[in-house]
Amino acid sequence: MTIYVGNLSYRATEADLRAVFTDYGEVKRVVLPTDRETGRLRGFAFVDMTEDAQEDAAITELDGAEWMGRQLRVNKAKPREDNGRGSWAKKQEI
Repeated sequence: MTIYVGNLSYRATEADLRAVFTDYGEVKRVVLPTDRETGRLRGFAFVDMTEDAQEDAAITELDGAEWMGRQLRVNKAKPREDNGRGSWAKKQEI
C-alpha cells in the first residue's frame, strides 16, 4: 500500500517526511512530485512503509494533523486513472 499525503507545505523535504513517518515504522520510500515546467513541489507526496499496520497507524494519527502550518490530508493512495489522453489524443495534438 502507498500513502497519499496532501496539502503539504511547499517547504517540506523528503527528510522532513521521513522523520514524521518514522515515528510509525520503517519508511521504504518517499516521493515528492514536482511540476515538470517549473520544478516546484506540487504540494503532495507518496510514502511507502514496510508494514500495512504501520501505514494504517500513520494514516489514523496524521490525517487532519497540522504540520508546517498546514492541515494534512493523509489516506491510502488510489491507483492512477487513465486521463483519457492516450496515444490517439496525443497524435491529434500535433
